Amino acid sequence: MEQEVGLHQIRLPNLTFNTDERKAFTTRSKGKCPENGWDESTLELFLHELAIMDSNNFLGNCGVGEREGRVASALVARRHYRFIHGIGRSGDISAVQPKAAGSSLLNKITNSLVLDIIKLAGVHTAANCFVVPMATGMSLTLCFLTLRHKRPKAKYIIWPRIDQKSCFKSMITAGFEPVVIENVLEGDELRTDLKTVEAKVQELGPDYILCIHSTTSCFAPRVPDRLEELAVICANYGIPHIVNNAYGVQSSKCMHLIQQGARVGRIDAFVQSLDKNFMVPVGGAIIAGFNDSFIQEISKMYPGRASASPSLDVLITLLSLGSNGYKKLLKERKEMFSYLSNQIKKLSEAYNERLLHTPHNPISLAMTLKTLDEHHDEAVTQLGSMLFTRQVSGARVVPLGSVQTVSGYTFRGFMSHTNNYPCAYLNAASAIGMKMQDVDLFIKRLDKCLKAVRKEQSKESDDNYDKTEDVDIEEMALKPDNVLLDTYQDASS
Repeated sequence: MEQEVGLHQIRLPNLTFNTDERKAFTTRSKGKCPENGWDESTLELFLHELAIMDSNNFLGNCGVGEREGRVASALVARRHYRFIHGIGRSGDISAVQPKAAGSSLLNKITNSLVLDIIKLAGVHTAANCFVVPMATGMSLTLCFLTLRHKRPKAKYIIWPRIDQKSCFKSMITAGFEPVVIENVLEGDELRTDLKTVEAKVQELGPDYILCIHSTTSCFAPRVPDRLEELAVICANYGIPHIVNNAYGVQSSKCMHLIQQGARVGRIDAFVQSLDKNFMVPVGGAIIAGFNDSFIQEISKMYPGRASASPSLDVLITLLSLGSNGYKKLLKERKEMFSYLSNQIKKLSEAYNERLLHTPHNPISLAMTLKTLDEHHDEAVTQLGSMLFTRQVSGARVVPLGSVQTVSGYTFRGFMSHTNNYPCAYLNAASAIGMKMQDVDLFIKRLDKCLKAVRKEQSKESDDNYDKTEDVDIEEMALKPDNVLLDTYQDASS
């Protein structure tokens, strides 16, 4: 009996190792995200096996080149799981490096898993994609630069306006002239002006237009562009179509628009952020499309090797979650959107405001701030400042009439996506990973800040407030900073 137990104990680690090996082999061979997430030990074994395939980790390696994967800090080496060589080669970010077989395999597996998730999220006919170690703006620039070689006469990019700096600067950086198409107001929503888009195509001439640069995910009351109609215009006039899908992977509606656009018309590439959709550190994006050869052209446009960190981060995340885990996150996000919408609606009505009706925006919401704006021009921005200093991040307070110049272009009503939106408003979004407690805490703090701003406006606090008495610390924390300072100084004296 003792001998049998001993043999079982000897076999057990080997059986576990074989199980982990089978998981790794399945992922490598099928190139699909596993249904169920892996535990950390399996993940670390998998990464170790890949890392030892890189030459810098060979026991007898003798490197005499200028780039040999040498790392001075052991902490840095551990942080990167000893993947030091990066991905790609000088001529192609997707190419295999002979002395970095493990890093190259990691890159191939990551791209394959990400494509699997893009299909799972709703773009079923996507043909190819790759992770690029740049955020969304620079990744869009890479797409535009690739199109430059295919359209030598082109100097314009038609762009339905969205007040977000990086997507605008992506066109400027690529050396093109943005043709800004103002949105049209339909109810509370700002939507694509299709007639003006087509008129501009005819006015400028298709050969002189690099592409139409459209957007899916955006801040309400701006809603996703009419992708299907834009895709048809692009197909009819032979113009490329690049879609900024920054945080759209988490939205089935955004992904459906891309899928339908490709079905009825033309979409050449769509770009999405890694951090916004997969909850990894900032610094990576996914460029995807429906034509395999065009996506390969974009990858070959990237100069030099690239950091493997974004690929490693998203690989670890997807293998940890599994496809079931990611689908669960998508489902929870939708539920939180409904919950956030209901809570903001209740709060807005309590303050004689309203939730803007933006049914075409599946992620972002907006609440009017008319009563604040009517009383005091600075009250709206004061509310935004108070929320930020009270650790509410991500909420955007949009005043009327803001003017801003970006790369030489002046935008009136900046942040509201139009020159003259009817009212000031506050944005909040239900993005992947949001929890019910996040919504509840946001609503609680917003409620207190609104009360404090209104109290300051009406000066009710000055009527029956003895500043020589003990100061209510929580109330102080909700006052604008200048009022807080005055109260503190009076109470101290």
